Amino acid sequence: MRTNIVIDEDLMSQAMKAGPYKTKKDAVEAGLKLLARQAAYREILKWEGKLHWDGDDASPVVTTGAARSKAVVTNEPAVGRRRGRR
Repeated sequence: MRTNIVIDEDLMSQAMKAGPYKTKKDAVEAGLKLLARQAAYREILKWEGKLHWDGDDASPVVTTGAARSKAVVTNEPAVGRRRGRR
């Protein structure tokens, strides 16, 4: 999507050096991705202290709430997890 915006030159210069990014577009997109990722982390942190894991990595079961109603979590490998390596 094409958008024209006015950006503080000093701030853009700092962002370009921080990367280092080749283009202003790269710097702006990196900043937008960072904001989106931080929002996702805040959403995840809302669960801090509210989940209890029973079992091991091979077959995790999550229990939540005071009644500890059990919900089975799928046994899908985590993204980026290397399997079969020793």
